[in-house]
Amino acid sequence: MSANRSSSPFDDLITGFDKALRVVGGVASSSRPNPGAHANDYELSDDERRHSAGLMRVNHVGEVCAQALYDAQARFGKSETIRAQFKKSAREEEDHLAWTAERLSELGSQPSLLNPLWYAGSYVLGSIAAKLGDPKSLGFVVETERQVEAHLNEHLEQLPPQDARSRAIVEQMRVDEIAHGASAQALGAAEMPAPVRMVMQAMSKVMTTTAYHI
Repeated sequence: MSANRSSSPFDDLITGFDKALRVVGGVASSSRPNPGAHANDYELSDDERRHSAGLMRVNHVGEVCAQALYDAQARFGKSETIRAQFKKSAREEEDHLAWTAERLSELGSQPSLLNPLWYAGSYVLGSIAAKLGDPKSLGFVVETERQVEAHLNEHLEQLPPQDARSRAIVEQMRVDEIAHGASAQALGAAEMPAPVRMVMQAMSKVMTTTAYHI
């Protein structure tokens, strides 16, 4: 059998299913050191610990969604350049997935119990965006990253000042999200219509509010 044989749709299905299981099962590895690894681990009160855990659980859910979105958009993207960019961004987002999972464990908490639902819903959205064509798919990324950046800015304001480890992680996530949005914009992203942006914001609000608690 040729080593260069292209993958079949069935191969792609199995690969995608395997990735989904790993993401929702909490199996993620980082290619970069955890930004919070060397930050001072100051003592947090019980309330502060619960609040930090809630915020980091929201961030972890965001990364679960990012994996699903980028996987779908890479799978159904029209050009190889676009697909390659989505795969690169997904790999960097997997770092975030691993970092937030590690921080949740340190805080004595756990990821959202609804991660399978978040992943499935995001994969559907990513598939729809990709089917609309590369410019709109890229535009979806730009708007998503813009909203994620706003959430991360809020979390930096809300995290306890002494929670240096969580803050270091969120700071690096923010830098990466801005870069992903800029890359998508440079590749020819189309502006999302205002009604679409409003729907995305409403869906994001439901997700963040729910994930903070569950």
